[in-house]
Amino acid sequence: MWKYILKRIIALIPVIVGVTLIVYFIMSLAPGDPATTILGDQATPEAIAQLREEMGLNDPIIIQYARYMLHLARGDMGTSYKTKKPVSIEVFSRFPATAKLSVMAITFSTILAIPLGMLAAVKQNSFFDGASMIFALLGISMPIFWFGVLEQLLFSLKLGWLPSSGNDYWYSIILPAIALGFHNIASVARITRSSMLEVIRQDYIRTARSKGVPYGTVIRRHALRNALIPTVTVLGIQIGALLAGSTLTETVFAWPGMGRFMITSISGRDIPSVLGCIIIFTLCFSVVNLIVDLAYGFIDPRIKGQY
Repeated sequence: MWKYILKRIIALIPVIVGVTLIVYFIMSLAPGDPATTILGDQATPEAIAQLREEMGLNDPIIIQYARYMLHLARGDMGTSYKTKKPVSIEVFSRFPATAKLSVMAITFSTILAIPLGMLAAVKQNSFFDGASMIFALLGISMPIFWFGVLEQLLFSLKLGWLPSSGNDYWYSIILPAIALGFHNIASVARITRSSMLEVIRQDYIRTARSKGVPYGTVIRRHALRNALIPTVTVLGIQIGALLAGSTLTETVFAWPGMGRFMITSISGRDIPSVLGCIIIFTLCFSVVNLIVDLAYGFIDPRIKGQY
């Protein structure tokens, strides 16, 4: 298993290089000048030209990217153009807020989605099955930012139960977590339902039932565990989607996380800050995928021997 983990960690290197290369070139081609962003619109052309020379912005893009990667290899993510602080400090000071929001969102969606999908499969073609799938379709169709605005209108402005933005209270996370996790309930519930329907039609389920084992026990001990592998796969993908979706959610709810910081950095053409956020998101997504692959072995021992 340790060799497998080591191979996956080494495989992160080309992934990070490829992602940063694409983002760096896209940000370099975007309108605006980093030197002007740093000095302001009132700066003289001479001062802007001098700063561009000092920052190496007159060099070819590939040279600038190679220089950035050399600094990154030493653990230096650069300095933010906007705040003048090291990007590593800016990113890691906001990462706990994003991680907290993502964990709460995935917990909320998992607690609701797996039982919903399981019951929809057990009660196939019933009213509950149809209603749950309509609920899932609604969750997939509704954009995160729109659902967040509806939450603010109802629970903050209309009812006054929860704050509409910020992170001042422990319950401030409720609305953004629900908005971020609601979209994922649909995907997880649908894949859980499909997987459960496939499993409960297997011969070993009928054998267990023929032995007189209660139906609820068969579902919990036999069917659910075997049906969880596709669900765990989707959950791993959804965690990566949560990190991406957090940019919209954090912007709508003014949540002080990495997503909101990245949006403001993109608007200000703060290339080092954008790259720092992208690198952390890429690492998180890769680590989550590794954990999901390892989780397969605990769910199904037959897979564990393949590592």
